[in-house]
Amino acid sequence: MNIALILSGGTGSRISSDRPKQYISVNGKMIITRCLEAVLSCKEIDAIQIVANERWRESIRLEGEKQIGQAFVKRFRGFSEPGENRQLSIYNGLRDIVGYEDTTETDIVIVHDAARPLVSVDDLERCIDACAERDGAMPALPMKDTVYLSEDGKRISSLLDRKQVVAGQAPEAFALGKYLAANEALLPKKILSINGASEPAIKAGLDIAVIPGDERNFKITTDPDLERYKKLIERG
Repeated sequence: MNIALILSGGTGSRISSDRPKQYISVNGKMIITRCLEAVLSCKEIDAIQIVANERWRESIRLEGEKQIGQAFVKRFRGFSEPGENRQLSIYNGLRDIVGYEDTTETDIVIVHDAARPLVSVDDLERCIDACAERDGAMPALPMKDTVYLSEDGKRISSLLDRKQVVAGQAPEAFALGKYLAANEALLPKKILSINGASEPAIKAGLDIAVIPGDERNFKITTDPDLERYKKLIERG
């Protein structure tokens, strides 16, 4: 089984809005709804678990049922509590997923951000297919700029080879049992310093494939990102 874990617990503090970015409506649909719609377009996704604050759950459920319909109703499994940081939110979702009666350790969990609504079926399928052959898979974009290391943030320490440096994206896919164990190994304190979903897997020595990323699949983080998204939606 392939389960999508959608992260929607963030507060969106870098967006000029009275609500988190994923709940902003653009052309009649919340950003998270377009994300769910995109994910549910992938026939390889069997179930969806959503990490979301209690305040927004009814809005997510009602709009999912209205805008997406049976694809949402049949595959939505439930909500998980947001954690102290993004990785603890992922961990909370994983704990709920392994509690399903029909999950096994060899199932695949696909971690994706509600604020990446332009994910494509191709992005998801590539991730799932790569994970089926390894312990996990992460899409990444090549670095276009010259990349430097600054150890103190004040001066350049060294020049990095940009051919060996990539920028990670989501969705990221993992073997459920191995990924849960990798996260549990970081409890209770080390998990608080994790920034990316693949980091626990890499620390645990899991075999993570790097697959081509997608420039269109950007994360809405700032006001310019939101404006870019609005223009793309309006343009169709």
